[in-house]
Amino acid sequence: EVQLVESGGGVVQPGGSLRLSCVASGITFSNHDMKWVRQAPGKGLESVSGINPSGTLRYYADSVKGRFTISRDNAKNTLYLQMDSLKTEDSAVYYCAGGQYNTGGYNFRGQGTQVTVSS
Repeated sequence: EVQLVESGGGVVQPGGSLRLSCVASGITFSNHDMKWVRQAPGKGLESVSGINPSGTLRYYADSVKGRFTISRDNAKNTLYLQMDSLKTEDSAVYYCAGGQYNTGGYNFRGQGTQVTVSS
């Protein structure tokens, strides 16, 4: 059974930073493209960032380019998302997911972690 467990969400002021983590089990993590997707209240899912198995290819949505950094540690079965210069419009539930790194779809995902950017 695939299990993805996200952590690191919380409440932060505009301009602040958060680092999300996602620990995977039940899959050979190093074989999978991974990504972060988010959903804000009343909006659809948005693919935020993705990374290929070796970490050599990355995708970023235009809305987060230059502010967010995706990375992975295959030895720890862990995916990360460093989020800097956060904006109120970044507020959403963030999900770790498995799927092609540079497309919008996914094959499996975690339960999500809430990120709230507010003054």
